[in-house]
Amino acid sequence: MVDGPILVLGATGGQGGAVTDALLGRRAPLRALVRDPGRKSARDLADKGVEVVAGSLSDRGSLAAAMSGVAAVFAITTPFEAGVEAEVAQGRAILAAARQKRVPHLVFSSVAGADQHTGVPHFDSKARIEAELVSGDVPHTILGPTYFFDNALGGTERILSGVLDLPLPPDRPLQQLARPDLGAFAAEVLLNPGPYVGRRIELASDAPTPAQMAAALGSALGREVRHEQVPLTAISNPDMHAMWAFLNGPGYRVDIPALHDAHPEISWTSFAAWAHRTFAAA
Repeated sequence: MVDGPILVLGATGGQGGAVTDALLGRRAPLRALVRDPGRKSARDLADKGVEVVAGSLSDRGSLAAAMSGVAAVFAITTPFEAGVEAEVAQGRAILAAARQKRVPHLVFSSVAGADQHTGVPHFDSKARIEAELVSGDVPHTILGPTYFFDNALGGTERILSGVLDLPLPPDRPLQQLARPDLGAFAAEVLLNPGPYVGRRIELASDAPTPAQMAAALGSALGREVRHEQVPLTAISNPDMHAMWAFLNGPGYRVDIPALHDAHPEISWTSFAAWAHRTFAAA
């Protein structure tokens, strides 16, 4: 077992929450950094035995305090609140705190494709953080999640009305990841760092086409769901436009069979199984 608690940053968010759940399932000692320990999600963690501490991804002081005596850190950054420069600043604050506290192992959740010079703003910001992490002296592992299955939930109303909107051709595979699979993989890396330190590993659970996604959602709902290809010109957000242009072009390039063969300890959820679990009750 690890020597000291594992610190999870963003523990009440999607990725941090998945990692926290997986670590709790393996009975690891946990510390969670949250913005507001009084929120229900943070209180729920405390009720499960997690040590909850207040802090911010952009505040080096609170990060360093949270990192005192830890065995490892799971770190994420986000551009979606204050922009990509704020995300890079978060990364620098995390790395500075980790150096200061001599963190034994930092697992950074980046994004698949960040090393491909994509021109996607929120990929390139993570690439800048990765470069500083690699050039520094903090022992680390970089994980690169692909597109999350859960992203489909942003279009739940449309799916329930029978339409899956995606800016991809119907036969174009989209490599995707189940959050619990990310959580399970990160937990394995955090608890058994030896084989992973210094590596960059991209993660995908499945690669369905939009047509296959629509069929799986329809099967889960018990009624037809059809894919509607959204034109790229309809995507006004520059970051999202760049991401979908990348996914229509080079796209992610995870070797999914090799990844799954190398890690049979992960359940690797199919999109169809996720869809059924998520939408069957609807």
